[in-house]
Amino acid sequence: MHRRRRTALSFSAALLAAAPLLTACGSDAHPGAAAVVGGQRIEVSALQAQVREVRTAQEASQESAQLIKNTGQLNQIKLNNMIFDRILRRAADDAGVTTSRKEIQTTRQQAAAQSGGEKQLAMMLLQQRAFAPGQIDSAIGRDVLLGKLAQALGTDVSTPQGVQAFLAALTRTSEKLGVDVNPRYGSWNYQQVTLGEAETPWIKQVTVQAPQQEPSDA
Repeated sequence: MHRRRRTALSFSAALLAAAPLLTACGSDAHPGAAAVVGGQRIEVSALQAQVREVRTAQEASQESAQLIKNTGQLNQIKLNNMIFDRILRRAADDAGVTTSRKEIQTTRQQAAAQSGGEKQLAMMLLQQRAFAPGQIDSAIGRDVLLGKLAQALGTDVSTPQGVQAFLAALTRTSEKLGVDVNPRYGSWNYQQVTLGEAETPWIKQVTVQAPQQEPSDA
C-alpha cells in the first residue's frame, strides 16, 4: 500500500514538474499573444488591427469580393508578415544593416512611377501582398531591407543557390530568436521561415535593392 502511494506521489510530482513545459507551447502560455518572437509578444489586438485595415481597404475596392476570397487566411498572412519582419530586423541588426526614411521614400516613389502612380501601387500591393494603403511604407521598407541584407551577406539572390544561402541565414536567426505561435494560427516553419507550410512570398521581393549612396536621415 505504501509502495503504491509513494509511486502515485512520485508520478504526481513528475507531472507537476513537467507542467510548465507542457503548457509552454499551449494556447494559454501567452494569453492575448498571437505569437512571441525572441521573447517579445505580438498581441492579438495588434494582429487584428492590421487585418481590419486590410479588410477595410478590400471592401472599398471594386474587386472586393475577389480580394476577400483570395485572402481567406488573412489572419495567418498578416501574422506571418509580423513574425517575419521581426526576424528580418534582427538579421539586419546582426549584419549591421539599416534603412533610412529617405531610402524608403525614394524606393516608394520609384515603385509608384513603375506602377503608374500611387493609386496603382496601392492597388497592386493590396491585390498581390495584402498590404493596405497605410501599410505601404512597411512593405517598401521590408523590400529595401531584404535587398540590403542580401547584399551584405554576399548572397546572389538571382540564383537558386543564393536564395538558399539567404534562406539559411534567416533560418539561423529565427532559430536563435525562437518563435512561439499561438496554435490557433498554426506553427512556425523554421526551415522555410514562414508560418505553416505556406510559400515564402518574401523571396519575390528579395532582389529589390535599395538606392546606393543615399543620405541617411533615420
